[in-house]
Amino acid sequence: MNDINRRHLLQAALATSLPFGVGLAAAADEVPSLKGKRIAISATGTSHYFDIKAYQAQIDEVKRLGGTPITLDAGRNDKNLVTQLQNVITQKPDAVIQTLGTLSVIDPWLKRIKDAGIPLFTIDAPSKNSINNTTSDNVATGRALAEQLVKDTEGKGNILVFNGFYGVPVCAIRYDELKRVLQGQPGIKILQPELRDVIPNTVQDARSQVAALLNKYPKGEIAAIWAAWDIPQLGASQALIDAKRTEIKTYGVDGTPEVLNLIAQDSSPIGAVVAQQPALIGRTAVQNVARYLAGQRDLPKETQVATLLTTRSNLGEVQKLRGDA
Repeated sequence: MNDINRRHLLQAALATSLPFGVGLAAAADEVPSLKGKRIAISATGTSHYFDIKAYQAQIDEVKRLGGTPITLDAGRNDKNLVTQLQNVITQKPDAVIQTLGTLSVIDPWLKRIKDAGIPLFTIDAPSKNSINNTTSDNVATGRALAEQLVKDTEGKGNILVFNGFYGVPVCAIRYDELKRVLQGQPGIKILQPELRDVIPNTVQDARSQVAALLNKYPKGEIAAIWAAWDIPQLGASQALIDAKRTEIKTYGVDGTPEVLNLIAQDSSPIGAVVAQQPALIGRTAVQNVARYLAGQRDLPKETQVATLLTTRSNLGEVQKLRGDA
């Protein structure tokens, strides 16, 4: 069985048969060659687990298919990213894949790439200028995470919410699903003001913010802490461990290894994290580029890759499936 078929079976299992699979799997078939093609791989940054895994997987897949990757990393700096997207046009690659970014910032430059006649693909950036956006099913992901929070809190209590990156579409979708689920849960209240996660120093800042609020709200007044991604979740969890506040659980998205390792600890503050498959997302985006350049023009506007709702009970299975174990 070749690698493509193995991935196809894994994707099908995640999407259908496993109880913790959330979302849809990308279709897999034989992928055309990229021989002689230059593919620009533009990353918002590579400092986080999702970033580097998706970035490296794209590079590796372009090479595996015989192409040449042009690697671009903006270091999580919007000004650098805009310059990066401006410069990529002058390099005249056969295609561009942009990973992440605040859509209001990058979309004008994505339009320029499209207008220059360069096929544009995205990861976690649903731009109207993109031929195809490869992503997790963030509606299902956000809903599953919110429903797990409701289940664990038994539908009552105050929660803290990090909402610092609503301009990033995937974060906005997850937040909107939280609010939608909570509309039917009058016993759960989001404490105001909502917290702002930041970049850089996300872990330290989240840890500091939560530590201050734990002093303000004694035991019994906070039931859970929610974040659209799991780097602020990690900082919040560390603050809970420091304060020995075992009654509060945290919730987030990505499945960063430090967060998954923390789940395994006794009295872990992690209630759940929805683990993404960034390497599979990266490979899938490159495969869509290869299909398009080979003449396949009926690609979907969005390709969704399954996510894995992860708790302590299925941690080992998730790590094994993602290749973390």
